[in-house]
Amino acid sequence: MPFLSETLARVKPSPTIAVSTLARELKAAGKDVIGLGAGEPDFDTPKHIKEAAKRAIDAGHTKYTAPDGMPELKAAISRKFARDNGLEYAPSQISVGSGGKQILYNALMATLNAGDEVIIPAPYWVSYPDMVLLAGGRPVIVEAGIETGFRLTPEALEAAITPRTKWLIFNSPSNPTGAGYTRDQLKALTDVLMRHPHVWVMSDDMYEHLTFGDFEFCTPAEVEPSLYPRTLTCNGVSKAYAMTGWRIGYAGGPEELIGAMRKIQSQSTSNPCTISQWAAVEALDGPQDFIKENNRIFERRRDLVVAMLNEAEGIECPLPDGAFYVYPSIRGCIGKTSPAGVKITDDETFARALLKEKGVAVVFGAAFGLSPHFRVSYATSDEALKEACTRIQDFCAELR
Repeated sequence: MPFLSETLARVKPSPTIAVSTLARELKAAGKDVIGLGAGEPDFDTPKHIKEAAKRAIDAGHTKYTAPDGMPELKAAISRKFARDNGLEYAPSQISVGSGGKQILYNALMATLNAGDEVIIPAPYWVSYPDMVLLAGGRPVIVEAGIETGFRLTPEALEAAITPRTKWLIFNSPSNPTGAGYTRDQLKALTDVLMRHPHVWVMSDDMYEHLTFGDFEFCTPAEVEPSLYPRTLTCNGVSKAYAMTGWRIGYAGGPEELIGAMRKIQSQSTSNPCTISQWAAVEALDGPQDFIKENNRIFERRRDLVVAMLNEAEGIECPLPDGAFYVYPSIRGCIGKTSPAGVKITDDETFARALLKEKGVAVVFGAAFGLSPHFRVSYATSDEALKEACTRIQDFCAELR
């Protein structure tokens, strides 16, 4: 339509939402569908956090706050950064948004000019490239495939940097792969960045607390303190605290950048939900022991899914360090034909055939910038995961 913005043509709808929508339509039509596409924990928000929200309502905390977060929440975030990451951020260096996505979007809108480049390792979270495009920048996609454990190498980072590079978007543990960077692996990347002082780092730490085994999380400004003045350390309460619908994300960074992000938010959404902000204070300051228990459940599910998918013909599934996703390769399935006559030419045809023929909803790898793979979210019950993986095994065994 002629009155719509030309900017709209640069972006596409979220593929993860499209998969969920198709799965819901099939369910509504009576098909037995197991959804493995949702990127949110299946646990309820802990009781002490919900009680804090109720107290906030009863206390009348229902008015506007500062556009980018109330002082009490900024203080709690400041304590969290110091406690968990050894990073000192004053309240004036902290921004709170309506979810982590708004934080990233505000930062890109505040900094990108036409032609500015943003390095994004692939596979990536689906929204990174489109947010860069909306802000007028150019995504520079750098593949980090299964052969490197889905991790960006220092050599690939070095090769991607140009005089137009403004940001590197860094995500560990990763959505969609669950791959995390050790301190040494991250230090190798920060050493490259130290040679290019015009490149800033946007570290998306949303899955910080969802890690398994001996893996220890670290963040760029913690590993290389000299990067602190040009790093935006982003996080939120959605994943570790099972608060996806509460919509609270936050970041710490240089005052000038935070001020610019505040200006944008003041003219778009203004403050995040006040009740959610009070709940987030309790999440960050309150008991943390439930996170370990949830992680034990996630780790058990991870091991179940990885073992069963690696038994499927044509599939290779690496073991992730964190988050609640696996990102198996279907290279061994390409070129085959399903019982319904669908030629598996890529991961999208694989995912669509799997959904229609076996009732299992996954997200195809092209959505995350790296094929031929698909993403499974194991944030659902053991029973559903066993049944879904059995159906995937059957589907692969029936390919000819």
